[in-house]
Amino acid sequence: MRKDYKLEKRKYVIGGFIIIICLIYICRLFNLQVADDKYKAYADSNAFFKKTIYPSRGTIYDRTGKVVVFNQPAYDMMIIPRDVEPFDTLDLCTTLGITHEEFMRRWTNMRDRSINPGYSNYSPQTFLTNLTTEDYGKLQEKMYRFPGFYIQKRILRDYYYHCAANVLGNIREVSKSDLEADDYYAAGDYTGDTGVEKSYEEHLRGVKGVEILIRDARGQIQGRYEDGKFDKAAVSGRNLKLAIDIELQQYAESLMVNKLGAIVAIEPHTGEVLALVTSPNYDPSMLVGRDRGKNYNLLMKTPHKPLYDRSITGYYPPGSTFKPTQALTFLQEGIITLDTRYPCSHGYINGGLRVGCHGHASPLPLLPALQTSCNGYFCWGFKNMIDRRSKYGSSAEAFEVWKNHVVSMGYGYKLGIDLPGEKRGFLPNAKYYSKAYGEGHWSANTVISVSIGQGEVTATPLQIANLCATIANRGWFITPHVVKEIEDTVIAPQYFEKRYPTIDAKYYPPVAEGMRMAVLGGTCTRANIPDIPVAGKTGTAQNPHGKDHSAFMGFAPYDDPKIAVAVYVENGGWGATYGVPIGSLIIERYLRGYISESRKPIETAMLNASTVQLSEYAK
Repeated sequence: MRKDYKLEKRKYVIGGFIIIICLIYICRLFNLQVADDKYKAYADSNAFFKKTIYPSRGTIYDRTGKVVVFNQPAYDMMIIPRDVEPFDTLDLCTTLGITHEEFMRRWTNMRDRSINPGYSNYSPQTFLTNLTTEDYGKLQEKMYRFPGFYIQKRILRDYYYHCAANVLGNIREVSKSDLEADDYYAAGDYTGDTGVEKSYEEHLRGVKGVEILIRDARGQIQGRYEDGKFDKAAVSGRNLKLAIDIELQQYAESLMVNKLGAIVAIEPHTGEVLALVTSPNYDPSMLVGRDRGKNYNLLMKTPHKPLYDRSITGYYPPGSTFKPTQALTFLQEGIITLDTRYPCSHGYINGGLRVGCHGHASPLPLLPALQTSCNGYFCWGFKNMIDRRSKYGSSAEAFEVWKNHVVSMGYGYKLGIDLPGEKRGFLPNAKYYSKAYGEGHWSANTVISVSIGQGEVTATPLQIANLCATIANRGWFITPHVVKEIEDTVIAPQYFEKRYPTIDAKYYPPVAEGMRMAVLGGTCTRANIPDIPVAGKTGTAQNPHGKDHSAFMGFAPYDDPKIAVAVYVENGGWGATYGVPIGSLIIERYLRGYISESRKPIETAMLNASTVQLSEYAK
């Protein structure tokens, strides 16, 4: 009985072992045939060739419907490695105009999975991009000599207007990180690199199609599989309509030739950016085609950094363009009324501290202080707020209240424009000064320069223009944006919604009036345009590294604003020297469509003026 028991037990052990082996085989077969499609792909690749059909990238128009960016055909040389047979590499190199060393480098990189993660012997690989039409013509006659190679049609961007490179951006070949982040892309594809090409990439790129071709036993293409029954057509990318007025953009860029700085023009009621200029700039067509890499390196090495977008990334002291924020804050906090007068004996003098100013009447109330850009007035207002311990408890607490009002007006943080790379500027808080000077050891006089837009305060030209648009609207703004419409869809909701600062709307009209007075008989008289009522504010921003910067912000028409503009010219001196005349020309050109004869001399002077000699590669 014992022996029979052992045999019975052994039978179950052997049976269980056989079942386990069977299960292992079944799982492995399932993995090979169902879960893992690698072998299916190998089998399919023997019978089928799936050819990607690339969609047309969306066309870009300006606000008036003018075509700005469009497509032209381009050609890439592709390889299916398993189909490559011995061929004359010298003949191919000569036809393509490349060296044998270049050929070998491309061949090696194509097969290196650390560089090309999608490499497979059985799938199409990109060998050479952006062939010219001439190269394509030569190759068409010789392709039979190079088995495994074929030509893939793609698109390149082209430009009707050779301006606005910082807005439009460019496209580039995808990187390894792009391939890992988005399975839409395959090696050799293109993606938006900067500007709206990047921020609206998913709208512009479209949807790829596929054409399934059938092979014979020798790998030769015999035609479409089942007459194209399983083919998928490519879906073109969506077209964009910019808020930019391309002719205004072009004109504004011409005014900034041989100058460093930026211009931002906004339609106040919509937040639509009419012009966004950085200077120096460059021709966007430089970053298209086979020479893209070479030209990019050239621009990187060019003095004055044409690739650097000063309009949204430049950190500048706002200077006296910051004074309207001070007026609004002091009114809101009850520090001043419209009749409050402060002295200015050619500046702010308190104890041993002196902040200089120019000669004008003294003492004076708020509106004339805005009209004359009085430093003394805004320094005294700042001191009376920051040092009012009876109301705020301490200078630090008062400063936080002050800072929060200024933040609500668009400073210190990104506004959220629909372009990559926007910077926030810098607005210090109380902790910043307590760390620098010691808690309780600083007061208004310690940081008095921030009251007139100097010291630690910096802003982007976009933020300055947005403040001007807020005053033009008498108390609200919409997040600035450069895209007005997207085909068959809507732009993001934040580009419709009004944003309200912490300042009561009733305080904006008097500040706007002070800016109007500055144009009629103050620091902005060069902005006075016949039949177009303009309001403005100059800024002369001190520069510890050289000549002062020239700044201006203004809007028009005064009672029904259609444009708000900010101009910033590095090392331009007084605000009235460059900022005011350039800003007024932008306003007139947009509202009239031309510059009146009486103001032609101002236009000529600004077009020919130079503060720096730029490289031939920068505009």
